[in-house]
Amino acid sequence: MSDTATPTRRKRAGGRAGNTRRSSPAVISQMPWSVPANTDAPTEPLNDEGIAAVHDGAMRILEEIGIEFLNEEALAILADADCIIDGTNVRMGRDFVMEMMAKAPSEFTLTPRNPDRVLPIGGRNMVFVNVSSPPNYWDLETGKTPGTRAQCQDLLRLTQYFNCIHVAGGYPVEPVDVHASVRHLDVLFDKLTLTDKVAHAYSLGKERVEDVMEMVRIAGGLTEEEFEATPRMYTNINSTSPLKHDEPMLDGYMRCVRRGQVTVVTPFTLAGAMAPVTMAGAVAQSIAEGLCAIALAQWIKPGAPCVLGTFTSNVDMKSGAPAFGTPEYMRATQMTGQMARFYGVPLRASGSCAANVPDGQSMWETSQSLWSAVQSHTNMVYHSAGWLEGGLIASPEKFVMDCEVIQQIQRYFDPAVVATTPEDIAVDAIKEVGGEGHFFGIDHTQERYETAFYQPFLSDWRNFEGWALDGAVWTAERAHRVFKEIVGSFEAPPMDPAIREELTEFVERRKAEGGAPTDF
Repeated sequence: MSDTATPTRRKRAGGRAGNTRRSSPAVISQMPWSVPANTDAPTEPLNDEGIAAVHDGAMRILEEIGIEFLNEEALAILADADCIIDGTNVRMGRDFVMEMMAKAPSEFTLTPRNPDRVLPIGGRNMVFVNVSSPPNYWDLETGKTPGTRAQCQDLLRLTQYFNCIHVAGGYPVEPVDVHASVRHLDVLFDKLTLTDKVAHAYSLGKERVEDVMEMVRIAGGLTEEEFEATPRMYTNINSTSPLKHDEPMLDGYMRCVRRGQVTVVTPFTLAGAMAPVTMAGAVAQSIAEGLCAIALAQWIKPGAPCVLGTFTSNVDMKSGAPAFGTPEYMRATQMTGQMARFYGVPLRASGSCAANVPDGQSMWETSQSLWSAVQSHTNMVYHSAGWLEGGLIASPEKFVMDCEVIQQIQRYFDPAVVATTPEDIAVDAIKEVGGEGHFFGIDHTQERYETAFYQPFLSDWRNFEGWALDGAVWTAERAHRVFKEIVGSFEAPPMDPAIREELTEFVERRKAEGGAPTDF
């Protein structure tokens, strides 16, 4: 593969077959596609002095200690920006950082091959992303196994099916049965044909990012100019905490920046291990590791769409294992949300847990993670459905269970819940019932009973006897049934046959060329 741009061509009918849309059969009754707007005030544990202290700490890290940029091109660019370079160590002044941050947009859009699923990123908008990157898979039939392409495809089917999942992020499970040199080609082909939602590229060197950008362009029926005119996909990079950005991630990151695609910078700072044991110190370090990469992006392309990510949590000090959904994790997310608003950029957080199976622990930890995302005004919620064992397992049962929680969050923000029209205050209905009747049979109730409250697709609200008579099925077992029914009846979104053929030809050609280099 060369760095030469693919020639422009005439635009076809995008990734869609005309204007006809079809969806998979309705296994469950779910909420319609929408991007929820977070109408609550954010939770802000830091006062003004606290914000200033965290900011000053991050700036001192950048000015006095520096960040290792293990990429020669990035070092050359930052040298041109008059940063202080000492080998691979880069120090940058706070004035430079803040000047660059002022160029980053606070809001932008992401447009997939189906333009009906365009996503507004920033402001009060919340988008939810599926689980990404676990090497292992678990369900009630298989137990824990290394991920396969077939399992990855099933998780992509769930991603497409659930309206509350907006982004097809990463590999929902690593298909280790596909060689690493061509894995990105097969998974992106599956992602672009089994879903019509926003797609992601791993920044692991030139070939993977360039291949994904080209496949997204083809799937959208876009010219080069149209692809670069507005964000169509995104990448997420993680710093190597403490205080490093590695070579391949920076390479892919800069390629996406130059072509106008969205970049998310997410330091993975575990307090007590890769960051100070104090949460304010861990957040300050995380902010420093994130801002320096965003500053690089803005120097390369002012106005480039960037997102500041947080993955700050703590470790189990008894074992060193990562912990998620903890009180400290929640506070770190809320604090980083305050800092993202201070710098004027969108925020990414995660729906994570440390549990090994889809049990009670998995749900309380994930729920606390998801609600901390709400409280912090997170705009992109990574790993929001399907994550187990600290990111080492993807589970379809957990995916289904998490979607129940996400739907409840969406319903929580439905303006109808807090409407205060005269009909909602319902004085006439209260007068009709008086002090001795009930509201079940009156017109006011009958006109609204089907839509008045959130209707779960997985929760079982029957009493114990009713539940027991129906087989006493536990939640994970119900989720497994839903998963099987969804994938068994799934219909892929339509795609122009000519575009599918072009995608197939591209994948075959790149495989023949060897795909991406690997170390093995």
